[in-house]
Amino acid sequence: MQRADLLVVGGGIVGLATAQRFGLRQPGARVVVLEKERAVAAHQTGHNSGVIHSGLYYKPGSLKARNCRRGKRMLEDFCRAESLPFELCGKVVVAVDASEVPRLEKLEARGRANGVDCTRIELARLKELEPHVAGVAALHVPETGIVDYTAVCVRLAEHVARAGGEVITGAKVTGLRPEAGGVAVQSTAGDFSARTVINCAGLHSDRVAELERGERPARIVPFRGEYWELAPEAAHLCKHLIYPVPDPSFPFLGVHYTRMVKGGVECGPNAVLALAREGYRWTDVNLADLWDVFSYGAFWKLAAKHHRTGGMEVWRSLSKRAFTRSLQRLIPEVREEHLRPAHAGVRAQALAPDGALVDDFLIRKGERILHVCNAPSPAATSSLSIGETLVDELAEFSR
Repeated sequence: MQRADLLVVGGGIVGLATAQRFGLRQPGARVVVLEKERAVAAHQTGHNSGVIHSGLYYKPGSLKARNCRRGKRMLEDFCRAESLPFELCGKVVVAVDASEVPRLEKLEARGRANGVDCTRIELARLKELEPHVAGVAALHVPETGIVDYTAVCVRLAEHVARAGGEVITGAKVTGLRPEAGGVAVQSTAGDFSARTVINCAGLHSDRVAELERGERPARIVPFRGEYWELAPEAAHLCKHLIYPVPDPSFPFLGVHYTRMVKGGVECGPNAVLALAREGYRWTDVNLADLWDVFSYGAFWKLAAKHHRTGGMEVWRSLSKRAFTRSLQRLIPEVREEHLRPAHAGVRAQALAPDGALVDDFLIRKGERILHVCNAPSPAATSSLSIGETLVDELAEFSR
């Protein structure tokens, strides 16, 4: 039986940031991170678009808004201190026609309420920033950035190890049981006795919560986002980050262009139901994961509400031509031959029993356990702040 002051389930960026923050707060305490894959950042963290979000989109006062703003500053400071490459390249959110301008104005008001540096610009200024974009107006958000989140995770894991902690890979948690003064944890890497546990298992966070609670506060529904990359001869068409005005009735931001910190421009993602929680292709099918979705009544409520939009997303996934047409709304010069296949990611989206997609970060308390039950974007940007929030919450267990 191995012992730990804090055991973190999940070696993505939220889990590693939490472990690192705990080590800073309590020097000498033993921290263990259990990650079921062979390396850290194997799923959501290592498959996202690498954007450092500004906090533009989130409801003022929400956990997303507060942690994104604070986490962004903390992440930038961490990258500077660790000499990790990042760039505040800025982005434009583009209204392609007059019907989208009122939504753009509401987005600007929300951004300003969150303290975001965002400026409404007209066509002439938009063309200065992005000469190839089609639109009538835009928001310019100069503080949006790009970074390599996998590199950040590797460095966080090094910090945990230097502080005397341990990141154990190939370690799947199979049991959680409250015991006197702590939690007994069973895993494929052995058994542990921990004073406190934090569940940051991402795509499997609801299942880990069920090990302790016997129920799930919400169920994870996996959505795959597929990306293309602009060929080198077309990369000049995008100079910053280019986003559409989001549809408030749909929970995703829409197909956009993202410069990458290592070079190149990615385009996407769409949003389709993944056929496995780690299903990065249509051929990745897990029957247990599918049963988890299709046996959940809330999923059918969601499907009924968004069936038309969902059908369009599936068609865009299957048709490169349809995907190209979506990209041409923002940059008409993009052609099918400009697109090269890129990676896909899977978003762990919590779905409440009433069929509503959980919009904010969702944290639930167990017996000396904290469960992070919903942490989609902007969780990577917010990770260091979320880590501090979770460590603060742990203090209640010692009272």
